[in-house]
Amino acid sequence: MSFPKTFYRWRPHPWHGIDVGEGAPEFVNAFIEITPFDFVKYEVDKYTGFMHVDRPQRSSSHPPALYGFIPRTYCGDNTSALNPKAGKGDKDPLDICVISERPISRGEIIIRAKVVGVIQGIDHGEADDKIIAVLKNDNIYGEISNISELPSVIVERLRHYFMTYKLIPGEDSKFTIEQVLGKEAAFKIINAAIKDYNEVYGDA
Repeated sequence: MSFPKTFYRWRPHPWHGIDVGEGAPEFVNAFIEITPFDFVKYEVDKYTGFMHVDRPQRSSSHPPALYGFIPRTYCGDNTSALNPKAGKGDKDPLDICVISERPISRGEIIIRAKVVGVIQGIDHGEADDKIIAVLKNDNIYGEISNISELPSVIVERLRHYFMTYKLIPGEDSKFTIEQVLGKEAAFKIINAAIKDYNEVYGDA
Protein backbone atom coordinates (compact mmCIF):
# COMPACT_ATOMS: atom_id res chain seq x y z
CA MET A 1 0.00 0.00 0.00
CA SER A 2 1.34 3.43 -0.89
CA PHE A 3 0.66 6.73 0.86
CA PRO A 4 0.37 10.21 -0.65
CA LYS A 5 3.35 12.51 -0.10
CA THR A 6 1.30 14.85 2.07
CA PHE A 7 0.33 12.04 4.47
CA TYR A 8 2.44 11.28 7.55
CA ARG A 9 2.43 7.50 7.89
CA TRP A 10 4.00 7.78 11.33
CA ARG A 11 3.52 10.48 13.90
CA PRO A 12 6.28 13.06 13.28
CA HIS A 13 8.60 14.24 16.04
CA PRO A 14 7.30 17.71 17.00
CA TRP A 15 10.78 19.25 16.95
CA HIS A 16 12.29 17.52 13.93
CA GLY A 17 9.36 16.24 11.89
CA ILE A 18 7.30 19.43 11.54
CA ASP A 19 8.34 22.27 9.22
CA VAL A 20 9.27 25.67 10.60
CA GLY A 21 6.39 26.96 8.51
CA GLU A 22 5.73 28.65 5.20
CA GLY A 23 6.51 32.36 5.34
CA ALA A 24 9.16 32.14 8.06
CA PRO A 25 10.41 34.15 9.84
CA GLU A 26 7.26 36.31 9.83
CA PHE A 27 4.84 33.38 9.91
CA VAL A 28 5.86 30.19 11.68
CA ASN A 29 4.44 26.94 12.96
CA ALA A 30 4.27 26.79 16.76
CA PHE A 31 4.00 23.52 18.64
CA ILE A 32 2.15 24.33 21.86
CA GLU A 33 3.23 22.55 25.04
CA ILE A 34 1.36 24.50 27.72
CA THR A 35 -1.63 26.83 27.87
CA PRO A 36 -2.78 29.57 30.25
CA PHE A 37 -4.87 26.89 31.98
CA ASP A 38 -1.90 24.69 32.94
CA PHE A 39 -0.29 24.70 36.38
CA VAL A 40 2.10 21.94 35.32
CA LYS A 41 5.10 22.54 33.05
CA TYR A 42 4.75 20.10 30.17
CA GLU A 43 7.58 19.62 27.67
CA VAL A 44 8.26 17.49 24.62
CA ASP A 45 10.70 14.71 25.41
CA LYS A 46 13.58 15.33 23.02
CA TYR A 47 14.22 11.65 22.35
CA THR A 48 10.71 10.23 21.85
CA GLY A 49 8.81 13.35 20.84
CA PHE A 50 6.04 12.61 23.35
CA MET A 51 4.91 15.02 26.03
CA HIS A 52 6.13 14.55 29.58
CA VAL A 53 5.71 16.37 32.88
CA ASP A 54 8.76 18.54 33.46
CA ARG A 55 7.57 19.83 36.83
CA PRO A 56 4.53 21.13 38.65
CA GLN A 57 4.68 24.91 38.79
CA ARG A 58 6.01 25.88 42.21
CA SER A 59 4.31 29.26 42.32
CA SER A 60 0.78 30.43 41.50
CA SER A 61 2.05 32.10 38.33
CA HIS A 62 0.79 30.54 35.14
CA PRO A 63 1.52 31.41 31.50
CA PRO A 64 -0.45 34.39 30.15
CA ALA A 65 -0.31 32.99 26.59
CA LEU A 66 0.10 29.75 24.70
CA TYR A 67 3.70 28.59 25.13
CA GLY A 68 5.76 26.19 23.06
CA PHE A 69 8.49 26.19 20.44
CA ILE A 70 9.20 26.68 16.75
CA PRO A 71 10.05 23.35 15.06
CA ARG A 72 13.45 22.91 13.41
CA THR A 73 15.08 25.72 15.34
CA TYR A 74 18.00 25.41 17.75
CA CYS A 75 19.58 27.93 20.11
CA GLY A 76 23.26 27.59 19.37
CA ASP A 77 26.16 29.88 18.49
CA ASN A 78 24.41 31.94 15.81
CA THR A 79 21.43 32.59 18.08
CA SER A 80 23.45 33.41 21.18
CA ALA A 81 25.60 35.84 19.17
CA LEU A 82 22.52 38.08 18.91
CA ASN A 83 22.10 38.12 22.69
CA PRO A 84 24.97 40.34 23.90
CA LYS A 85 25.35 38.99 27.44
CA ALA A 86 24.79 35.29 26.67
CA GLY A 87 27.77 32.98 26.89
CA LYS A 88 26.09 30.35 24.70
CA GLY A 89 22.72 29.08 23.54
CA ASP A 90 20.58 26.78 25.66
CA LYS A 91 20.58 24.02 22.97
CA ASP A 92 16.80 23.90 22.92
CA PRO A 93 14.33 24.79 20.18
CA LEU A 94 13.36 28.45 20.11
CA ASP A 95 10.57 29.25 22.56
CA ILE A 96 7.44 31.04 21.38
CA CYS A 97 4.43 32.60 23.10
CA VAL A 98 1.28 32.99 21.01
CA ILE A 99 -1.50 35.40 21.95
CA SER A 100 -5.09 34.70 20.91
CA GLU A 101 -8.42 36.34 21.67
CA ARG A 102 -10.32 33.08 22.03
CA PRO A 103 -9.14 30.83 24.88
CA ILE A 104 -7.31 27.74 23.65
CA SER A 105 -7.33 25.22 26.47
CA ARG A 106 -5.40 22.26 25.06
CA GLY A 107 -1.75 21.78 24.29
CA GLU A 108 0.07 19.40 21.96
CA ILE A 109 -1.31 21.26 18.95
CA ILE A 110 0.25 23.02 15.97
CA ILE A 111 -0.86 26.57 15.24
CA ARG A 112 0.10 29.17 12.66
CA ALA A 113 1.58 32.22 14.32
CA LYS A 114 2.51 35.72 13.20
CA VAL A 115 5.73 36.93 14.82
CA VAL A 116 5.59 40.42 16.34
CA GLY A 117 8.59 40.63 18.69
CA VAL A 118 10.87 38.94 21.20
CA ILE A 119 11.71 38.99 24.88
CA GLN A 120 15.46 38.55 24.90
CA GLY A 121 16.32 36.54 27.99
CA ILE A 122 19.23 34.81 29.65
CA ASP A 123 18.85 31.74 31.87
CA HIS A 124 21.92 30.63 33.85
CA GLY A 125 24.14 32.52 31.38
CA GLU A 126 22.56 30.92 28.30
CA ALA A 127 20.49 32.64 25.61
CA ASP A 128 16.84 31.80 26.23
CA ASP A 129 14.86 34.10 23.97
CA LYS A 130 11.05 34.08 23.91
CA ILE A 131 9.53 34.88 20.52
CA ILE A 132 6.22 36.74 20.86
CA ALA A 133 3.54 36.10 18.26
CA VAL A 134 -0.17 36.38 17.65
CA LEU A 135 -2.46 33.72 16.26
CA LYS A 136 -2.64 34.14 12.50
CA ASN A 137 -6.05 35.47 11.42
CA ASP A 138 -7.06 36.12 15.02
CA ASN A 139 -10.16 38.35 15.07
CA ILE A 140 -8.69 40.77 17.61
CA TYR A 141 -4.91 40.46 17.42
CA GLY A 142 -4.45 39.22 13.86
CA GLU A 143 -3.84 42.70 12.39
CA ILE A 144 -1.07 43.51 14.86
CA SER A 145 2.32 43.59 13.16
CA ASN A 146 4.69 44.65 15.96
CA ILE A 147 4.95 44.11 19.71
CA SER A 148 4.55 47.86 20.31
CA GLU A 149 0.93 47.51 19.13
CA LEU A 150 0.04 44.94 21.78
CA PRO A 151 -1.66 46.19 24.96
CA SER A 152 1.19 46.99 27.35
CA VAL A 153 -0.38 44.83 30.08
CA ILE A 154 0.10 41.70 27.94
CA VAL A 155 3.82 42.36 27.59
CA GLU A 156 3.98 43.16 31.31
CA ARG A 157 2.38 39.80 32.14
CA LEU A 158 4.78 37.94 29.87
CA ARG A 159 7.76 39.67 31.48
CA HIS A 160 6.48 38.89 34.97
CA TYR A 161 5.84 35.25 34.13
CA PHE A 162 9.32 34.60 32.83
CA MET A 163 10.91 36.47 35.70
CA THR A 164 9.04 34.35 38.26
CA TYR A 165 8.12 30.95 36.79
CA LYS A 166 11.34 29.30 38.00
CA LEU A 167 11.72 31.39 41.11
CA ILE A 168 12.51 29.52 44.33
CA PRO A 169 11.69 31.36 47.59
CA GLY A 170 14.82 32.75 49.19
CA GLU A 171 16.86 32.60 45.98
CA ASP A 172 17.52 35.16 43.27
CA SER A 173 16.02 34.58 39.85
CA LYS A 174 18.43 32.96 37.41
CA PHE A 175 16.44 34.34 34.47
CA THR A 176 17.03 37.92 33.37
CA ILE A 177 15.39 39.95 30.63
CA GLU A 178 17.86 41.95 28.60
CA GLN A 179 15.52 43.65 26.14
CA VAL A 180 12.04 43.55 24.64
CA LEU A 181 12.46 44.02 20.91
CA GLY A 182 10.26 44.31 17.85
CA LYS A 183 9.63 42.03 14.92
CA GLU A 184 12.80 42.79 12.95
CA ALA A 185 14.97 41.61 15.85
CA ALA A 186 12.73 38.57 16.24
CA PHE A 187 13.12 37.72 12.54
CA LYS A 188 16.92 37.78 12.89
CA ILE A 189 16.78 35.49 15.93
CA ILE A 190 14.49 33.01 14.15
CA ASN A 191 16.75 32.94 11.08
CA ALA A 192 19.78 32.41 13.30
CA ALA A 193 18.01 29.56 15.14
CA ILE A 194 17.11 27.94 11.80
CA LYS A 195 20.76 28.21 10.75
CA ASP A 196 21.86 26.68 14.07
CA TYR A 197 19.41 23.81 13.58
CA ASN A 198 20.67 23.12 10.06
CA GLU A 199 24.29 23.14 11.25
CA VAL A 200 23.55 20.68 14.06
CA TYR A 201 20.94 18.39 12.50
CA GLY A 202 21.23 19.05 8.76
CA ASP A 203 18.77 20.88 6.54
CA ALA A 204 16.98 17.82 5.11
